[in-house]
Amino acid sequence: MNNVYGVRYALELHMVHESPDLNVKNKIAVVGLLYKIGEADVFLSKLSRNISSMMNSLEESNMGEIDPTDIKMGGRSYYKYIGSLTVPPCSEGVIWIINEEVATVSKKQVELLRDAVHDYAESNARPLQALNNREVHLYLPRFRPGVTKN
Repeated sequence: MNNVYGVRYALELHMVHESPDLNVKNKIAVVGLLYKIGEADVFLSKLSRNISSMMNSLEESNMGEIDPTDIKMGGRSYYKYIGSLTVPPCSEGVIWIINEEVATVSKKQVELLRDAVHDYAESNARPLQALNNREVHLYLPRFRPGVTKN
């Protein structure tokens, strides 16, 4: 999990993308959303039934298709850095894009997701990694005078 200004959040959603282009240096990009405890997340509510149905299974389950437009990204500001995968082999050279706006998730939703993870991975947040001279950039949308923010 990422942390922002020393804060680790209750939940982090990762959407992993891989380029088929063999000539691209950084083939993997991860878009991340941070969540704090609060109101239930609509997107996660839609997944709850499927998550509940796989709880007692030790096998992988097909959760079906999702519409990525159901994931509410919030604002247009984001952090970007080059990091690594969070699971072995923890490969370097991954483009990370973390939405600056923190969404909310209910405590019940977090518990459901934790219960769905098998015992060996119950605490599946990788320990915080050193920056190792890595630069983290914050990108902000441009605003023009007279144009209101939506």
